[in-house]
Amino acid sequence: MLEQIEAVIFDLDGTLVDSMGLWRDIDIEFLGERGIEYKDDLQEKIEGMSFTETAEFCKEYYNLSESVEELKSIWNHMARHKYRYEVQPKPGVLEFLDLLKSKGIKMGIATSNSRELIQAVNDAYHFDEYMSCIVTSCSVKKGKPAPDVYLEAARQLDVAPDACLVFEDIVKGIEAGKNAGMKVCAVEDVYSAAQREKKMEISDYYIETYEDMKEVW
Repeated sequence: MLEQIEAVIFDLDGTLVDSMGLWRDIDIEFLGERGIEYKDDLQEKIEGMSFTETAEFCKEYYNLSESVEELKSIWNHMARHKYRYEVQPKPGVLEFLDLLKSKGIKMGIATSNSRELIQAVNDAYHFDEYMSCIVTSCSVKKGKPAPDVYLEAARQLDVAPDACLVFEDIVKGIEAGKNAGMKVCAVEDVYSAAQREKKMEISDYYIETYEDMKEVW
């Protein structure tokens, strides 16, 4: 899998950390406070969107009175403590990061999440000590499945896209990596279980946990 790979780029939520489940709880609480019923298709509607795109969508879809920036601030406030103290790294990922570092392979994060929540999870697990770049979809033109965030990460890492390997947990993220001309390894995640067959179909590789990566070496 890692032959001729010069850089590995990770998505954050559901890929580096088990965090997808907390967003359902936040969405239920946020919408409930505004008298709006949560429906299970919300995550499907916003999948791959940047933090800003998600705020823009929700403002229009639910006819919310808050501005886009206010919505982002509310969500950051609701999630910050959870990312700092409750979110756990995916099994085996820290050992895998140590292994990549020992091999001199560059690493980066390309995420749809906010800079504030990335900082919160970094405070807990210090992913930034491994990463040469951290790029959010808010800093590029379009969120996933557009390739923008992965291409920007490759640019900052100074590595050609075809020498990059992406780790992703959702279909639109996998599509973003493939659209960037990169190899993609799909990662098992309980919250995208319904996408498992599609993930296996469109990715180059599939792992259930990062423990599987021991076989690569």
